[in-house]
Amino acid sequence: MQPALAPSTALSVEEVRSVRHWNEHLFSFSITRPASFRFRSGEFVMIGLPGDNRPLLRAYSIASPAYSDELEFLSIKVPDGPLTSRLQKIQPGDQLFLGRKPTGTLVTDALLPGKRLFLLSTGTGLAPFLSLVRDPDVYEYYEQIVLVHCVRHVSDLAFRDVLEAQLADDPLVQDQALVQFSYLPTVTREPFHTSGRIPALIESGRLFDGLNGPRHLDPETDRIMLCGSMDMIRDLAAQFDGIGFEEGSNAKPGHYVIERAFVG
Repeated sequence: MQPALAPSTALSVEEVRSVRHWNEHLFSFSITRPASFRFRSGEFVMIGLPGDNRPLLRAYSIASPAYSDELEFLSIKVPDGPLTSRLQKIQPGDQLFLGRKPTGTLVTDALLPGKRLFLLSTGTGLAPFLSLVRDPDVYEYYEQIVLVHCVRHVSDLAFRDVLEAQLADDPLVQDQALVQFSYLPTVTREPFHTSGRIPALIESGRLFDGLNGPRHLDPETDRIMLCGSMDMIRDLAAQFDGIGFEEGSNAKPGHYVIERAFVG
């Protein structure tokens, strides 16, 4: 049995509610949410377990919508990872540390107003966008929301069933999502109906299939969030800079945003 954890001024102690293993190297889990915990869709928070001398903490994007009474997270499994080697073994009823101060730049406040919002993710970079696409305010800010999830294997497409159904079971956004939300999964190492990395989808025009507006990215109308592999983020950010997009922040909204805390 896991020993009881002790809260602190910076950390609360929360109970694991559910765990889902998507495949051998990907899992998601939900924990209790403190009544005082507030966050903006797209933000991240510190999650952890006891270490040798102090808590072992890592930043995790919150995947659940801001109105949920639980907090959900998506994680890879790293066999030798100091935290994930232990975290992947958690069971409902176990306890975790939760930071008290969520933060981040993958939020609508860091973007200028626009018409189309492109959420471009690889791997577990999907997590903050799961929160954003279930935020009713996002559907008020943008006419079209496009979520791209690029992975190596089909089994890596976590939450695919929910997203392919256009959030049909979400009580707050299901009606808007049916009209405004598009999900584009793409797989790079197995046969799938859409293949190729995100830059290839942009170059070929596949990214814009079924959308209103131009078949290219336009800083006048398009807003972009990037989350996932550092190589993808660096390459695309450089491409966007080259066609007139400006990176935004909480202090100065722009045309696209990345999570600097994860990229470095």
